[in-house]
Amino acid sequence: MAVPRTRAERLANLIAFFLPLALLAGAWSSQLFGGLYPCEMCHWQRWPHYAALLPAFAAFFVGQRSIRGSLVILAALLIAVSGVIGVAHAGVEYGWWQGFTACTSTVDFTGGSAADRLNAILKAPVIRCDVAQWTLGGISLAGFNAIFSLGGAAAILVLMRKAR
Repeated sequence: MAVPRTRAERLANLIAFFLPLALLAGAWSSQLFGGLYPCEMCHWQRWPHYAALLPAFAAFFVGQRSIRGSLVILAALLIAVSGVIGVAHAGVEYGWWQGFTACTSTVDFTGGSAADRLNAILKAPVIRCDVAQWTLGGISLAGFNAIFSLGGAAAILVLMRKAR
């Protein structure tokens, strides 16, 4: 038997779906239209958001309250994982600790001769994980991801607790 959703459950589900969607849209927009190429750690922050979309979306259609709630909580935890990675990345950018990975590049290795590929490697920008490409008020994109993801995950969990 389907139990009607409370207002808090609906809001938690909406945040669990639209927060990662908005953060991914922002990341992709800054990459495709803003010319900000993601480093390896930037990509790491995206994966939990992709994963969070699935249970959050499924929760819209599940009738059983316990399963629906579990899906929303799972999405909140995945969003929080992205936030933790964002904290780690921001710490690398601010020099608080050593990075976890090598730098990445935007080289396209498809097609062309060996000389063409070598030329592409030499001309490609190297995107460093320890340098913020963009900041606002001293906060990098990784920092904003940490703030929004951890804050959003906390809000979802508080709403779900309130709904019970």
